Amino acid sequence: MAPIKIVGRMLCLSLTSQRTLLAGLLMALALPVLAQDGTGPLPENAQTRSFGGGWDCDVGYRVEGVECLAIDVPENAYATERSYGTGWACRRGYQMAGGTSCEPIPVPENAFLSESTHGWHCERGYRRERDACIAVVLPDHAYLAADTTGSGWRCERGYEAQGDTCLEIDLPQNAHLDRTGNGWRCDRNFQLSGGSCVLGR
Repeated sequence: MAPIKIVGRMLCLSLTSQRTLLAGLLMALALPVLAQDGTGPLPENAQTRSFGGGWDCDVGYRVEGVECLAIDVPENAYATERSYGTGWACRRGYQMAGGTSCEPIPVPENAFLSESTHGWHCERGYRRERDACIAVVLPDHAYLAADTTGSGWRCERGYEAQGDTCLEIDLPQNAHLDRTGNGWRCDRNFQLSGGSCVLGR
């Protein structure tokens, strides 16, 4: 009989715990909810969303709990329409430093600022090497490339890059230059075999 009594008491304790948890949950639901995401009562310096319900802080303010607090916009920055995060972005030519200020982007010689807020590009005739722009040395039969992060040059049509030079492509019989002009492919009905183009089977 003892085991039955123990099981019975454990069952009663379990039901009691369930009732206590349910009561606590109901009380929690009855308490007022503090908005953290643009819902709840409309605070000062905020506007009701045109769709979806809730509200957004005005430009120059950001969400802090249930309020919209003024954003401290640092020098060389501007307030964005985002009411979360910093609420501001650095102007063109500046980059964020420590999340609190905007510092000038160091642009090396023979470079210019990119169209975006951050970064820079080398001028034509220069290639990027770490934080500097180095003059491109063109080999024979080469021209300046648009991409300044690699060698800065490409071989003319009919030539292929071999190290720092452009060598004329030796076309085998039954082959033609590919679309790039810097390689070749076998003609139609021919296939590559041992560096030659042979009639396919």
